[in-house]
Formats: sequence, structure tokens, C-alpha cells
Amino acid sequence: MTKLQNCLEDFQIYVGTYGKYNSGSIYGEWLQLSDYSNYDELLDAMHELHQDEQNPEFMFQDYECSEFFIKQKLISECHLLADIYEIAEEINNSDYDFGVIEAYAECMSYYHEDVQELLESLSDSYYGEYSSDEDFAQTTLEQDGSIPENLPSYIYIDWEATARHLMYDYMSSNGYYFRN
Repeated sequence: MTKLQNCLEDFQIYVGTYGKYNSGSIYGEWLQLSDYSNYDELLDAMHELHQDEQNPEFMFQDYECSEFFIKQKLISECHLLADIYEIAEEINNSDYDFGVIEAYAECMSYYHEDVQELLESLSDSYYGEYSSDEDFAQTTLEQDGSIPENLPSYIYIDWEATARHLMYDYMSSNGYYFRN
């Protein structure tokens, strides 16, 4: 089996079944999504793991993954989206590091049902990575020409206050900045 998407690299699920759980057993195993090249391979591994049941109803008793996958409703106790590998491929083929995508999803107060829509929305609002709001404000205002290059040395700008006001139109997470 080949390693697939890097955004699935740290995604693992503990797969049990509702039948076993209802019988008092939490038997299952941790499965690493990146160990499988597609959902069908993962599904085959889950069936093999619980081959002692006729029609196992899989239960994801625990999962370790980015908050992005939870917020985008790709996994829950009773559900793992069958398109997860295609979504991961779209993410990995995008122009953005997964950290940027995670940060953007964290800033949003709603989830996108279509990952392509999420990536387009991100593309329209992404401004870059900065060490602080003040750094973001200064760089942004200098780049758009709002601040002359050769300010006299006796002029001081309160970058903290400037950033506070500028951030009404922006949002940030983990050092990544986006336009509202």
C-alpha cells in the first residue's frame, strides 16, 4: 500500500462496530488513513478487521485528525465521508499548504460542503503569513502605498492601534491572515 495525501498523514481512526459495542466490547484497531490509497481499500481493511460479523456497522470510537476534518463534517462517530480521499487529493493539489487551509477553516463560522468552494473562497481572501497583527498591518499598508517609503524620523505610527482597527476587516489563525 502506498502513502497518499499528506493532509491524511496524521489522520487515524479507531474502528469498532456498534454490534460489538452493544455487546459490551470495544474491540477494534487504529487504522492510519494514509496507509490506504482510497476509501475502498480502507473499507476492505475495516471489513477484514471485523470479519467475524455478517454486516458490521462500523463505529469510529475515536479519531485523531486535524480539527479541519471535524469542522468540515468529514468524520463523526458513525460516519466517515466516502469522498475523503478525493477531498484530500484536491487539498494536496491546491496552491496552499494544509496549515493555511486549516487556519482558514478555523476562522470560518460555517463549513463548506464543497472543498472546491472552500479553496476558491480561501483564494479570494488569503493575505499571507505574519508574525503579529502589527507586522501584518505595517506590511499591508506599506505594500498598498498608504504609507510613504521615506517617512521623516520624527513621525511615529502606533502599529498596535493601527492593527487593531485594520483587523476589523481581517481574520487570522496560527499566523495566517484572511480578508473577511
